Amino acid sequence: MNHEQTAVKATYFSIFGNLALAIVKGLAGFLGNSYALIADALESTTDVFSSLLVLFGIKYANKPADDNHPYGHGRAEPLITFLVVVFLITTATVIAYESIINIQTPHRLPEKWTLVILGIIIIWKEYSYRLVLKRSKETNSSALEADAWHHRSDAITSVAAFIGISMALFLGPGYEAADDWAALFASGFIMYNSYLIFRPALGEIMDEHVYDDLIDEIRRVSLTVEGVMDTEKCFIRKAGMKYHVDLHAVVNAHISVKEGHDIAHLLKDTLRQQIPQLGHVLIHIEPHEG
Repeated sequence: MNHEQTAVKATYFSIFGNLALAIVKGLAGFLGNSYALIADALESTTDVFSSLLVLFGIKYANKPADDNHPYGHGRAEPLITFLVVVFLITTATVIAYESIINIQTPHRLPEKWTLVILGIIIIWKEYSYRLVLKRSKETNSSALEADAWHHRSDAITSVAAFIGISMALFLGPGYEAADDWAALFASGFIMYNSYLIFRPALGEIMDEHVYDDLIDEIRRVSLTVEGVMDTEKCFIRKAGMKYHVDLHAVVNAHISVKEGHDIAHLLKDTLRQQIPQLGHVLIHIEPHEG
């Protein structure tokens, strides 16, 4: 299974999982008198739409290069990630607003059985977060990583709801709004997670240098190629699931232009074979006089 298939499969997992949870949370919140669960259901509903965006972004980003996009369409991924962040911020804002309204609205204590529902949801969402995050690392997908953090945000709001409902039930009448305060507190965590998702995507758009480990691996593989004496500058740009490389390779100054050209091609082919996540590799030959 290639990277695109892995990412698409993980996204479908998110879509159907969030859809099922939105229904379960909504019914449990309505029947169990829990505004925190209803807020949780709202977040899961927006997660479905954001996962659909991620699915579109992954498919579009993996379209082959064409005349207008010689480096491919990979930059669509961080752009989709920005949209996912907007979904998260919007969700957090709505949850905060609804929580404040509900705090001021008298209502009954939540039902005890809602804690069982929340416990199951917390375990499932944490599992979903770890699974999708693992797939995002395997595929180098920033959009899939954003989708994973959606699961973590959902788990956080569920934990907050669990704590709030527990407090309301333990402390009794007069503390009915505890789960609403919990939902308000959770909205702050969602805002913080939004920043954690946004920052790497911004770095990808701005070609931020954060790939030291990959550069070390590129230099190591380069020195295994016959004719390459050393490496100098190495620049990396991430686009979708691929890394584009500009590398300066040092060769003997007294060989012919054709020999230098052949070494460059051999180096490029070796790098792409040994490091599959590389996309375009541009080799610049530097002469060594010694």
